[in-house]
Amino acid sequence: MNELFSLKGRTALITGGSRGIGRMIAEGFLKQGARVYISARKAAACDQTAAELSALGTCVSLPADVSTVEGARALVAAYAAHEDQLDILVNNAGAAWGAPFDDFPESGWDKVVDLNLKTPFFLTQALHGHLTKAGKSQVAKVINIASIDGVSVNPQETYSYAASKAGLIHLTRRMALHLAKDNISVSAIAPGAFASDMNKDARDHEAQVSARIPAGRIGTTEDMAGAAIYLASRAGDYVVGSTLVVDGGVTHARG
Repeated sequence: MNELFSLKGRTALITGGSRGIGRMIAEGFLKQGARVYISARKAAACDQTAAELSALGTCVSLPADVSTVEGARALVAAYAAHEDQLDILVNNAGAAWGAPFDDFPESGWDKVVDLNLKTPFFLTQALHGHLTKAGKSQVAKVINIASIDGVSVNPQETYSYAASKAGLIHLTRRMALHLAKDNISVSAIAPGAFASDMNKDARDHEAQVSARIPAGRIGTTEDMAGAAIYLASRAGDYVVGSTLVVDGGVTHARG
């Protein structure tokens, strides 16, 4: 059973890995034996997190702005300087935007859709060769971090965010069908309330947010890491194109 969930000897690249959900996943992967590369737009924060997480294992900082195709390719080049294959890609970097319907700007669509929806596609495309090489010996993994807002409707006016995450869930299914032939399994996680800079309500108002969650609490590092480890390890090899909802029951409560 320990081998079933082990990541020993595997390499992982996590975008948006310096904080929040990305850091939770990085920590979990390191504890399971993976070599982890984290990327973030802010170099100082990325370097600091990598230095802190290095106490758990090999963690390397690769600062990059993956919101553009050129930035994604630059990250691939930086990764390729260290490794010639990739076992696990976690497309976690994301953005949100909220504004009233009548005032919602085009920039609020472009920024969010580019990072949340286009980047996972083009970064996976750019790393296809690395993933395929890993897939020759064991199932390589791509894990897209979606959101429960892409599964059910949140009353907040985050139009582009919800649409981008719903699109990512469908993109996960489409990519999974294409990449399965290369022994690459694509899946997704749809998180609920986890404390992060993106989810300031969960971070700063934990008691109030917890009261609206059937499980009675917000998610922890162990909750997110456990879900990601399952999908990334041998245990999740037969999960293809599916989205794992990790939300304490919120999606069901929304009806």
